[in-house]
Amino acid sequence: MELQKPYYAVIFTNTKNHNDEGYAIMAEEMEKLARQQPGFLDFESARSDLGISISYWESEQAIANWKENADHKIAQETGIKEWYSWYKVRVCLVEREYSFEKTPKIKMY
Repeated sequence: MELQKPYYAVIFTNTKNHNDEGYAIMAEEMEKLARQQPGFLDFESARSDLGISISYWESEQAIANWKENADHKIAQETGIKEWYSWYKVRVCLVEREYSFEKTPKIKMY
């Protein structure tokens, strides 16, 4: 994702409790739904003992609209009741980014 102007990142970090039945399905559904929202830019996640999901948005208003989405609210409530033992949400302005990608070496025969 190479963007020129500032944008926002919502960083959701969490730990799950031992009951995670239905979690993977809901997470997949929420990513698909988020990708359909106005102002959505991208999504990244990683899971081990600590889960980290980062969604990228054009504006704070787009983030607020996503937070209030009815299906997303159900997922939030279910997460609090059933899946998470702890979570934290951070909303950050991304002013600059850069990346690295190793390119495969070309084999010559």
